[in-house]
Amino acid sequence: MSKVVYEGWMVRYGRRKIGRSYIHMRYFVLGTRLLAYYKKKPQDNQVPIKTFLIDGICRVEDRGLKSHQGHMLYVLCVYNKKEKHHRLTMAAFNIQEVLIWKEKIESVIDLLQESQIANGHKYVSFEYKAGMDNGRNGSSSDHESHAQEDEDDAQLNLSRRITIGNGPPDSMLDWTKEVDSELSNQSTNNQAFSRKHWRLLQCQNGLRIFEELLEVDYLPRSCSRAMKAVGVVEATCEEIFGLVMSMDGTRFEWDCSFQHGSLVEEVDGHTAILYHRLQLDWFPMLVWPRDLCYVRYWRRNDDGSYVVLFRSREHQNCGPEPGYVRAHLESGGFNISPLKPRNGMPRTQVQHLMQVDLKGWAVGYISSFQQHCLLQMLNSVAGLREWFSQTDERGAPPRIPVMVNMVSASGSSKGTQKIGGSSVNTARSLDQMNPVSRSSMILDEDSDEDEEYQIAEIEEASSSENDIKKTALEEEPVEQIDLSCFSGNLRRDDRDNGRDCWKISDGNNFRVRSKNFCYDKSKVPAGKHLMDLLAVDWFKDTKRMDHVARRQGCAAQVASEKGLFSLVINLQVPGSTHYSMVFYFVTKELLPGSLLQHFVDGDDEFRNSRLKLIPSVPKGSWIVRQSVGSTPCLLGKAVDCNYIRSPKYLEIDVDIGSSTVANGVLGLVIGVITTLVVDMAFLVQANTTDELPERLIGAVRVSHIELSSAIVPKLEPDPS
Repeated sequence: MSKVVYEGWMVRYGRRKIGRSYIHMRYFVLGTRLLAYYKKKPQDNQVPIKTFLIDGICRVEDRGLKSHQGHMLYVLCVYNKKEKHHRLTMAAFNIQEVLIWKEKIESVIDLLQESQIANGHKYVSFEYKAGMDNGRNGSSSDHESHAQEDEDDAQLNLSRRITIGNGPPDSMLDWTKEVDSELSNQSTNNQAFSRKHWRLLQCQNGLRIFEELLEVDYLPRSCSRAMKAVGVVEATCEEIFGLVMSMDGTRFEWDCSFQHGSLVEEVDGHTAILYHRLQLDWFPMLVWPRDLCYVRYWRRNDDGSYVVLFRSREHQNCGPEPGYVRAHLESGGFNISPLKPRNGMPRTQVQHLMQVDLKGWAVGYISSFQQHCLLQMLNSVAGLREWFSQTDERGAPPRIPVMVNMVSASGSSKGTQKIGGSSVNTARSLDQMNPVSRSSMILDEDSDEDEEYQIAEIEEASSSENDIKKTALEEEPVEQIDLSCFSGNLRRDDRDNGRDCWKISDGNNFRVRSKNFCYDKSKVPAGKHLMDLLAVDWFKDTKRMDHVARRQGCAAQVASEKGLFSLVINLQVPGSTHYSMVFYFVTKELLPGSLLQHFVDGDDEFRNSRLKLIPSVPKGSWIVRQSVGSTPCLLGKAVDCNYIRSPKYLEIDVDIGSSTVANGVLGLVIGVITTLVVDMAFLVQANTTDELPERLIGAVRVSHIELSSAIVPKLEPDPS
């Protein structure tokens, strides 16, 4: 057995061929090359029940919450990227254990990757050859398709460090992505601050209650403006998240608006359909009680924060209940973010947002009814704060999350209920099943995305900003490129109110790593671009469109004829109709020894670790802006990128369909893309002092895109 890196009791979770799940307590041992488990703690040379060989191409995927006889487990899956049937699934009753194991396994994988690179074992980059009509055949970024063994095998190509499941449901918009700058310790990550869209309505129970300022014309008149409560709770994010996810009797202790909750359907590890009865005290003799049927989606971010989103959803097994008015939840949920400890106590900021239409006659005749009930629901943040301030149970073993299946009020005492064709037991405590109870500190994760825990002083930031502007001017080409001879099927319009068009976005709208980033984590406005954006194409087809730069007459081919070098970024959006938005960036020549030149001529492993996207939605509904966010993302870590290198261009096919992270977010955007203005900046991430400061390859703004304006390209191979 190799050297032991980590060991402990975990749950072995799986599904039998007939579809029923099973769990067994097992002792897992992680070595430098192997992950094994035993029935009990091993002694001497005991043979394990099963071993899993770990190498540099393995990945760790968070499967989220899974139910087993009413009990919720946090599931982790380790698998081989090339042989996806070769995997091992483990689970725990609390998310802390899963996070520690995930971090330990990832550290082993990273060490193996580094040793492979040091020994010269690299993937071979694909070189373009004339006449080849599909560049994907030879790339190291190939996305291999395998038959699904069960429902848990779907979409395995996830970013290793983001727990997001299959992404938010199509109708759900993530309001937490764009965080109020004065409310968040990560404020400088945002390109557009949301504080101007909120005003402080009142302070209540130690909370700040905010009301949305923007008018939204697509909501019914009876639907309230969005309101959110913001408060600080002296507890860890994991402790608060565990309470927020519970729908059992403990919720009565902190949520005064909760009467009853149950599970309608488990969609996946991060998404579930829930039924919720509200306990409202507004003239109960005259006003009927309200209930909700909604979809709940959750994820854990790289900075240790948790996002829980709600939105109403109709379901065949959750029809109207007699004696209740079915309210409509337009948007809602919790954003649970860590703060710096104070006096040795953990501190967490909790934001709770609700936008609801309570329906019924009282909404139309009594204007204060809806606001009163909304404030009552938002007071749950104060309930969380008081619950943790009055409990000494922090040293006790973590509670096991419990979720009962949907039952009627009269039948809630029955032992089992049949929902959706499966029999599930009512929840009961399983604390005795966990033989290990320990208090563990969550280790910092090595994030693929930028995190800012320190903000430079104003003088230092100004100095860095001046440095980068000076560098930008020094590197600006003396002779500008004539862009008049280049064109794409999506028109350019530099006006602010243009529709179905694109324009070059100002680099100062984006913040990048400064010259002193290695010392103080500071960032500065990006300034000038390294390359010029020539044209944008907007394509559609019945299949995915690969290697579009081979198309005769496209901007990359025209640039090649003029002796220019092009970087082509092809964002592939999957669906019943496949879309591709293609950006053509051009430069006269690559500066030898520059980071951009290393990226263009490097191997796929280097490219995947450096290509970064910074998104932003400067115009559009605030809830859509928050679903897209503005957090930098390493594309090669989150999705499959196919690199096609030609003497005069490098094309990057970004297969968004290979990742449920990006695919879920794009599914939200496509439905309302005609109402959006989207900014995207592309750059090569700088990791060392020699590479800093970062420079943008280019940035683009696309405005109010019409799906009908996309055309079907003619992708014929070049003549030999």
